Amino acid sequence: MTAMSHAPDATGLMPGLAAATSGLSKVYGRGDARVVALDQVSVGFREGEFTAIMGPSGSGKSTLMHCAAGLDSFSSGSVRIGDTELSTLNDRQLTQLRRDRIGFIFQAFNLLPTMTALENITLPMTIAGRRPDQAWLDRVVAMVGLSGRLGHRPSELSGGQQQRVAVARALVSQPSIVFGDEPTGNLDSRAGAEVLGFLRDSVRELGQTVVMVTHDPVAAGYADRVVFLADGRLVDEMVRPTAGRVLERMKGLQVGVG
Repeated sequence: MTAMSHAPDATGLMPGLAAATSGLSKVYGRGDARVVALDQVSVGFREGEFTAIMGPSGSGKSTLMHCAAGLDSFSSGSVRIGDTELSTLNDRQLTQLRRDRIGFIFQAFNLLPTMTALENITLPMTIAGRRPDQAWLDRVVAMVGLSGRLGHRPSELSGGQQQRVAVARALVSQPSIVFGDEPTGNLDSRAGAEVLGFLRDSVRELGQTVVMVTHDPVAAGYADRVVFLADGRLVDEMVRPTAGRVLERMKGLQVGVG
C-alpha cells in the first residue's frame, strides 16, 4: 500500500501535490536509546484536498506533520513543498518558506493578547512587510464569521472565536498549504465542529490545501482523505471517511492490526 498515487513527471516532481514526502525517516538517539519515529514514509498531499493524519499515540503522526511543514529536521528521505526540496534550504530560506508558503494552526491559539483580532490575523504579513489583499481578507473573515469581532482582543473572545482568528491568520496569506496540529483539541464539540467546518469550506470554496493531525474520528470525518500511521509507518488510507469507519480502523490499529 502506498499513498503516493501520482506518477512523477519528466522532472521527477509529483504533479498536483502541494507537499510530499519520500522515504522520510526520523530517528532519535543512538544505541539502546534509539527510537525510530518515522520509518520510510512516502505520502503526497494533493492540492485542494483536506487530509487528516491519524494513528495511535506514538505512531509518528505529529512528527510527520512537523517534518513535512519544515518545523523539524529529518534523518533521511525527502520533503517537498511544491517543487522545493526542504533539505536544500538553509535556516533563513526555511524560515522564509514557512512564512510565505505555509499556514499553521495549532491546538494553542498562539494569539498576541495586546492585539486585536484583525491585527492578529494580519500579523504574519505585517512581519513580512506585505499588505494583505483586501478582497481576500474580507472573504476569509466572512467565511470564519468574524466580521463583527475584528476590533476585539483575544481576552474578549471565546475559545472558538480565538481559533477562528487562528484559522483566518493561516489563510490570509494564501499559502500553498495549511497544517493543523490538533486544531480543535482545546475546544468543546460545538466550537470544534465550527472550526472543522471552516477548514472544510476553505478547501471547497477557496481551493485551499489542508493537512490536519488529529486523534478524533469525528474531526477526521470532515476530511476528504485520512492517512493512518502505526509505529512510524504509513499503513492505510481512507477516501471519503466517516467518523464510524475511522473509529473502526483506529480500533484495529490500537490492537496492532496494520
